[in-house]
Amino acid sequence: MGLLLFGAAMAEENPALETIQEYLEFAEYADGAIMPEQLASIDRKDIVFVDARNPERFEAGHVPGAMNIEWRQILERQDEIPRDKSVVLYCDTGLSSSKAYFILRLAGRENIKVLRGGYLMWRAQRQGQ
Repeated sequence: MGLLLFGAAMAEENPALETIQEYLEFAEYADGAIMPEQLASIDRKDIVFVDARNPERFEAGHVPGAMNIEWRQILERQDEIPRDKSVVLYCDTGLSSSKAYFILRLAGRENIKVLRGGYLMWRAQRQGQ
């Protein structure tokens, strides 16, 4: 019981948790997701792809023209990500890129989306065409 009270007290004193809670109350359910098939309707010159996987995964295969910023580095390297274009974050499945999305949204970025299903779904769709 004491551990639960300690955890609750820590949450009340942590401004980061307050900011996260405010964002969670504001965000819509499917906020920021884009499907691979939706990309076909957007001019590629208006999109910047950011691969949130590690460099080894990136080198094994990636969306052509994508930049590689591992999700754990996304905050410290956010200045490399354009503010004047649509940005699509992706990883293999969407888990790591969703973390990167959450971090960037908390940092005030609004021009970003997560590729639902990630690189694996994007690649499968491209192979099916």
